[in-house]
Amino acid sequence: MKINIKSFLIVLFVLIYSLNSHSQIDWKQIKTSKDLVENYPEVVKNLFNEFNLDYLGLEKVKASYEKGSLVEACNRLLAYYKTSSTGQKLRRVQPVKTDRTNAYADTILQNIFTIQNVKGQVPWGKDGHRDWYYTGPNQDKEWAYLSNRHEQLDSVFVAYHNTGNPKYLNYLDLFLRDFIIKSQPYPAKKTWGAIWRGLEVSFRSKEWTRIFYGLINNKQISPATQLLMLSSLPDHADYNRNYHMKHGNWLTMELSALAEVGAKFPEFKKSDEWLNYAIKQMTQSIKSQVYLDGVQNELSAHYHYVAWNNFEEFKTTCELAGKKLPKVFTQTLEKMIDYTAKSMRPDGFGPLNNDSDLDYNRDVILKKAKIYGRPDWEFIATNGEKGIAPEGGSSFFYPWAGQMISRSNYNINAHWSFFDVGPWGAGHEHNDKLHLSVSAYGTDLLVDSGRFAYTGEVAKKFRAYAIGSEGHNTVVIDHFGQSAGPSVVSESLDNSAYKITEAYDFATNSFDKYKSIEGVVKHQRSLLYVRGDFWVVVDRIITDRPRHIETLWHWHPDCNVEKNKSVVRTNNVNGNLAIIPVGKHNFKIKIVKGQEKPNIQGWYSPMYNMFTPNSTSIYSVDINTSATFVWILQPSKNKASLLKAKIISENENAIKIKVKSKNVTYKLEIPYYNSNDLNLEKKVN
Repeated sequence: MKINIKSFLIVLFVLIYSLNSHSQIDWKQIKTSKDLVENYPEVVKNLFNEFNLDYLGLEKVKASYEKGSLVEACNRLLAYYKTSSTGQKLRRVQPVKTDRTNAYADTILQNIFTIQNVKGQVPWGKDGHRDWYYTGPNQDKEWAYLSNRHEQLDSVFVAYHNTGNPKYLNYLDLFLRDFIIKSQPYPAKKTWGAIWRGLEVSFRSKEWTRIFYGLINNKQISPATQLLMLSSLPDHADYNRNYHMKHGNWLTMELSALAEVGAKFPEFKKSDEWLNYAIKQMTQSIKSQVYLDGVQNELSAHYHYVAWNNFEEFKTTCELAGKKLPKVFTQTLEKMIDYTAKSMRPDGFGPLNNDSDLDYNRDVILKKAKIYGRPDWEFIATNGEKGIAPEGGSSFFYPWAGQMISRSNYNINAHWSFFDVGPWGAGHEHNDKLHLSVSAYGTDLLVDSGRFAYTGEVAKKFRAYAIGSEGHNTVVIDHFGQSAGPSVVSESLDNSAYKITEAYDFATNSFDKYKSIEGVVKHQRSLLYVRGDFWVVVDRIITDRPRHIETLWHWHPDCNVEKNKSVVRTNNVNGNLAIIPVGKHNFKIKIVKGQEKPNIQGWYSPMYNMFTPNSTSIYSVDINTSATFVWILQPSKNKASLLKAKIISENENAIKIKVKSKNVTYKLEIPYYNSNDLNLEKKVN
């Protein structure tokens, strides 16, 4: 039998060190290549198994490895990376040493991390490692997940380059060594733990890649830490390659990270395969999870941004690697950014819908406007001060997402509204069909209640409210909110559901699935925005028996809300709205704020784990049979005289109303079903 001497020497070397593993030193003392080889020989063996040692530039590494000199091979591998052409855009000039500090980074150096607006200090375990499973002060597993994405290291990394203070490098070095050693062994299977879950793996891959190349020529980062990163990144890539989610935002994030490792570390044996696989899957993913109108099918403004940001990173990665993407990928990506630009509010924030935070999008849209050569995005983001106005006016309807974005114009004081007549969503969904949000004159007025938290103490208290109809501007029937609707749709809404003209915007749809309700009931809501003047909301409740109806209007916490007879209105310094019921219904009206019992009501969450009381107007009434409710939503910069409105006639298909101000009278025929039946007459008094 022929014996391969080179392989025999390597196996013998690993075996000798394995037998002496009882003398393994504390991980904090492992700094050199020799330390790592002597204490973690299996890690080093696996490291070289992942490399294509025939890659141009690794000749000396291969020679040392094949003669069994692992310490020398490790040192030559790091020497290669110090001078190689890989990761060029991530390499940074090292700063001059100083004793300057950064206050935020200094808190991180105490292992105090702020995760989704909650600050917690990660404790040390009895084994001498940080407790990487620590769930934060609110016992929120999301806190543990997100802390293991290592985004906190980016703050320390930036602080080092801004100050030159070596204490930040020392922390990075010890942190990474601690984590990588503690995270072993790589499970090589799908898990849901705080360390080896797909999203955390993907975020770490990108963070470590930036740190590795950004500090590759810094002598203060120990060779052991650099080698540990190189040993663990193939495991991260393997996880994102073989155990990623099959669809949605998770797949996007996981495969964009797979491509990042493949492109930035072409020396790994599987790098090209990882990159090609990611291109194939990501192209299919962008087609399957993004509707033809450019909206990601979870229908959350926040996760829509997360998706296109990862697609954008992936596009950049492929371009740098010389890989060409199919045209459909780049076209769809541009549509996604276009939606973020056109749904943006006058104040630069995106819509707060489904599981979203109130995300500030203006700066990123201005940046993308330059990259993509889109003067219309610049026009939107600068409130019309620069760029070119978008074609088709200031309002947009997305027929697959079922979302109407209405504006009076593009200036900072414009009216803006978001009306949801679409499907439930493929993920992060709320029971909020037919919800309406409104802002005007730079002021948030009617709002979605937000997402609060997913797990932990905040979620125990508020999560049901966040996802329920009770937290939205819609209708609750017999004290019950909506059930789940269709997650995704296979066709778009047709023109009968919406119409946009120079004078008005119109959209309509219905919902008929409510929790624990007996019999037949349907909520049909039509919205007419008369451009520059007011909104009309028409609610048609179709029922086969008596019902108790509650119409909810949630106000921004900064609004000073008052009730005068049947009208609820704000009394703000700048930017106001009045809700004027039209007709003869005998509503009971109450304004609830910060209520906890008998049920949660009157709370607002603009960001994850942040919440505050807000006023909620509840109009309640009992009906014996099908009924129609009409609401005029009148915006004004300052407190204004109320519009006068009355119902002229109604039938099963439409309602006619007259709306009169001091100067203008409108006659409006508002359909329940077909936009073609809408009629608007305007007469100057």
